[in-house]
Formats: sequence, C-alpha cells, structure tokens
Amino acid sequence: MKNIAVVGYGVIGKRVADAIKVQDDMKLVGVCDIISDWRIQNAVRKDYDIYATTTEAEKQMKASGISVMGNMQDLLDKVELVVDCTPKMIAAKNVETYKTHNIKFILHGGEKHETTGHSFSAENNYNTALNINATRVVSCNTTSILRTLTALKRADLLDYARGTLLRRATDPWESHLGGIMNTMVPEKEIPSHQGPDAQSVDPDLDVITSAVKVPQTLSHMHYWNVKLKKETSKEEVLNALKTSSRIKFIHYDQGLVSNNTIKEMFLDMGRPWGDMYEVALWEDMLKVVGDELFYAYVVDNQAIVIPETIDAIRALTGIEMDGNKSIAKTNKSLGINQ
Repeated sequence: MKNIAVVGYGVIGKRVADAIKVQDDMKLVGVCDIISDWRIQNAVRKDYDIYATTTEAEKQMKASGISVMGNMQDLLDKVELVVDCTPKMIAAKNVETYKTHNIKFILHGGEKHETTGHSFSAENNYNTALNINATRVVSCNTTSILRTLTALKRADLLDYARGTLLRRATDPWESHLGGIMNTMVPEKEIPSHQGPDAQSVDPDLDVITSAVKVPQTLSHMHYWNVKLKKETSKEEVLNALKTSSRIKFIHYDQGLVSNNTIKEMFLDMGRPWGDMYEVALWEDMLKVVGDELFYAYVVDNQAIVIPETIDAIRALTGIEMDGNKSIAKTNKSLGINQ
C-alpha cells in the first residue's frame, strides 16, 4: 500500500480521490485545498481527511466547521506521492515544494511537458514511467488522441493523422461565469496544442490538430482523417482500435446521436457524475476509403484522465511493473468497458 495525497479538490481532484479509494494497493491519506465551500464539504461527508494549503485557508475552513488535520506540509510528510489537481499554472509553482519534500508527484495536462520532463499515457508509455520521480498525465483531448492513434500504430496501419476538435466552452458548473453563447471561436494557431502535446509522449506521431470552441459544456468531439500505410478494410481498422480497452464503441443507429444522449447513457449505467472514462467512438460512422480512414468520437474532459492517473501512480511508485496488469486492474475497479 502506497500513501497518496491529492492537492486540489476540484473537477479532477475529487474524481482522482474517489478512484484512489477503490484501489486495493494505494491509500488516500488526505486531500488539500484552499476552499471551504460545498466542494470541500462534500469531501468531509466522504470522511476524507482535510488539509489546508495556507494558514488563511485553514482559518476559513475551521470557521466553516471543517475539521482540519493540518497544512499541506503536514500532508506531504505522510505520503510517498502527491497527485496535483490544482488549476493551470498553480501546480507548476507547487513543484519545488514537492521536490523539497523528496516525494514523487503527478501533474496534469494544464502544465507544460518541461515541468516534469515526462508525459504519460498508460497504453502508450507506461514502462518509461516506472519508478521515476514525476510525470504529467496529458490533457483529456491528448489522451484520446494517443489512445486511438496508438492502437492504429500498434497494428502498423498509421501513416499520419489530421484531426479537428470541437471543444466545449467551459466546465458545466462554471458556465454562469463565462464561456461563449451563439458563436464559435476557432483557435488562431494550427496546429492547436493537442497535436504537439501528443508528440511529447510519442515523438514519432505525425499528427496535426485544429480546434474550435463551441457553445456547449458536456464534452469535446473529434473528427479524424487518417492516412493509412496501406489499403485496408473497416474490419481490420476496428480490430486494431479494439486492442485499446479504453475505447468504447457506440452506435448512431441505437440512438446515440449526440453528446447529450451519450452522457445520458453513462448516467443510466450508474457511473458517478455520468463519467465516461473511455473514448466513445462511433463504430457505424467509421469509414475506410482505400488507404484513408475517417472517424469521430466524444471525449469527457472531466473523466478520461482519471484511469490514466491511477496507472501513473502505480508506475511511479513501482506498485505494478506490468502496464497491462495495471490497466486491467484500474479498468476493473472503475467499471471501464464492462
């Protein structure tokens, strides 16, 4: 059992904490944040030990009736690894603290690759993360790109890939604060950052992405045009994609015609928050024309990196040396593709 801390109890942090709790080879020692509102109060209801990032935060927590176990330094003294789920740029500032405590740490896709020197995607490069000190679990969109393209690459089908991303405007619970309405906002730069980000995990990927922000908050949607190394069949492509246990094949003709219907399905399946850890790829929409492949899928940005984070914990701490065994263990614990 490895002792693990979660710093930042927001959209990702609360999901990582819950995922750690259902593993039998790691222990959630506590969660740490600066907030004292309903979000951290839900962690109290789950009997998680609460730590305050700052002295001022500790005062506010105690004033709100929250029992505080100590500060962030106290929490770090009790663990072997910390998963930082704080907002973009804050995690990078925490790195020196983690290094001072000589503990391993995991950041997420909002930070730059250079912050850790290693970027992680479980089905792609688990072995390279074994027993290292730090990694960055790449972003939700990058994770989906790596899962799909790596599956094609394993089958020696992938030549190059070009993708268009329709990106949700903001998180659902923050849609009252901003976002966009009645418009679409293309990212100025091509490639958008996801293509180069995927290459931080696999430099050999020939991938270019473009992105458009759209006025909805449920998920991202990707459209891909892939040049294959040879003329092939749809069956061969599907067999390649099915080597990934974290791609869920859905069917347009079964009523799954939009991201809201897909979300409803996962809610009906009993997933917490209706979370979709898998890439939801339309099997009946996928088309092969000679040596060209066309497909589309949906990405749940709040959930897709959660299993990757659990696998990254195992790799960095050396709990499990075999990536396939870790993936299978994580999948079973979270009910992935079952």
